[in-house]
Amino acid sequence: MIKNSTILLLIMKIKLSAGFRLKLAKQVTYIARDKPDAGRNFKIKLLNEIRRIPDFPYSYRKSIFFNDDNIRDLVYKGAVISFRIVKSRNSIEVFGFSKYEDQPMK
Repeated sequence: MIKNSTILLLIMKIKLSAGFRLKLAKQVTYIARDKPDAGRNFKIKLLNEIRRIPDFPYSYRKSIFFNDDNIRDLVYKGAVISFRIVKSRNSIEVFGFSKYEDQPMK
């Protein structure tokens, strides 16, 4: 039995970069041109997937775009969402969104 100890649970914060938000908005607009509900649903479900990242951030694949163990990719319906694990700030920085692009991180 553990006595006189405190369990500290740190919840990682998720930060969405301006570039990520812009690319996501463009993708949602593209989808919504034909099916407005599908565009809305894509955004809602993707953001729900992003909210799950802090549970096990290293379980996502190492990024195919960067040679850094702290940069990972979430793949969702053909889109690749890149994020950085910043242990020192206890945060996840979501910065990349790519879907069928030649130069996705520009």
